[in-house]
Amino acid sequence: RRQRQMCIRDRWGSYDSVDSGDRYQVKRITVNPGAKLSLQKHYHRSEHWVVVSGQAKVTNGEKTFVLSENESTYIPIGTIHSLENPDKDKPLELIEVQSGDYLGEDDIVRYEDIYGRVEQ
Repeated sequence: RRQRQMCIRDRWGSYDSVDSGDRYQVKRITVNPGAKLSLQKHYHRSEHWVVVSGQAKVTNGEKTFVLSENESTYIPIGTIHSLENPDKDKPLELIEVQSGDYLGEDDIVRYEDIYGRVEQ
């Protein structure tokens, strides 16, 4: 087991590593009202997202859709995806389960990012 991470804050919200093992990590993610994470993919992990409260506007490959409380989506390895909180008043909370042979934060390829984090 890895040691539990402290809450990490970013411009879009925050995440907290709840549990982890050799090939998995569980995060609690909070997305601020109106905020959006980058359009991205991962080479080494898949992700399951389960909405705990609020609404999530999800891009998962070619599809974009809205998930509500207790709904979920699976994002396979290598699939381009993004997460947005369309609500302007309430935060979005979800649980993310990552699974794969490498779970480091540097396994992110960004395509679009409103915070300027796309490498040229």
